[in-house]
Amino acid sequence: MALDPTAKQEVIKKFAVAKGDTGSPEVQIALLTEKINKLAEHLKIHKKDNHSRRGLISMVSKRRRLLFYLQKKDAARFSEISKKLGL
Repeated sequence: MALDPTAKQEVIKKFAVAKGDTGSPEVQIALLTEKINKLAEHLKIHKKDNHSRRGLISMVSKRRRLLFYLQKKDAARFSEISKKLGL
């Protein structure tokens, strides 16, 4: 369940630390959160789609690792992204 390019650009623009930033942990966490929310909606309808469920679990794990990294590196940025995304 990929994000369409316009939605992806909006998320990048909203969470970018600097202009042209696409690789910062904040942007990566925000993009993963959008993908997770979209895939969760898909799985509510298609309950037996185990292949997508496996992808969801891997995305949640990756987001958790990025959040842990950000918390360890800069607690202020971690709390800010958590508040913005409602995590």
